Amino acid sequence: MHHDARVDELAITVIGRDRPGIIADVAEVLAGLGMNLTDSTMTRLRGHFAMTLICIGSEAGAGTPAIADVEAALALLTADGSLLATVSSVHPEAAPESPGGHYVLSVHGADRLGIVASVTRGLAEFGGNVTDLTTRLSGDLYVLVAELDLPAGTDVNLVRERLDAVAHALGVEVALRPAETDVL
Repeated sequence: MHHDARVDELAITVIGRDRPGIIADVAEVLAGLGMNLTDSTMTRLRGHFAMTLICIGSEAGAGTPAIADVEAALALLTADGSLLATVSSVHPEAAPESPGGHYVLSVHGADRLGIVASVTRGLAEFGGNVTDLTTRLSGDLYVLVAELDLPAGTDVNLVRERLDAVAHALGVEVALRPAETDVL
């Protein structure tokens, strides 16, 4: 295989009852298949484990294994019903040619219906692309933290005005600040 041929990547999700060792178990299965993890995220959601990862066959291997082979290997971990794994093929995405600004948005206030929908719609109106989003409910306090990219040339003050209006309507506090460039 030519080294810069575009090979499909595999997107794998694993969700289920949390316990120690899930990440190690999944990573060992994938390493055993010659899969290299390129991007991954993992979190606990109300005591449930959730992981999404993108992987590709290693350079030394015979390329990306078939989806059925990966599903069969993961079946050893999902057989008892405590975990659910899905595997699908995805095409590699090209990096944006001229990225705009990277920002971190934080929202906090009393929990109420529609916070995520309203805030992300306000960002989308300006072409804002959310690249990472975390929400937590702690008692009555709802916290949302999002990393996002705004297109080059975006008037950030207009975005802030729109977000302030959304926040006011929801009764929450919102802050938008440039992201630190050296953070993962």
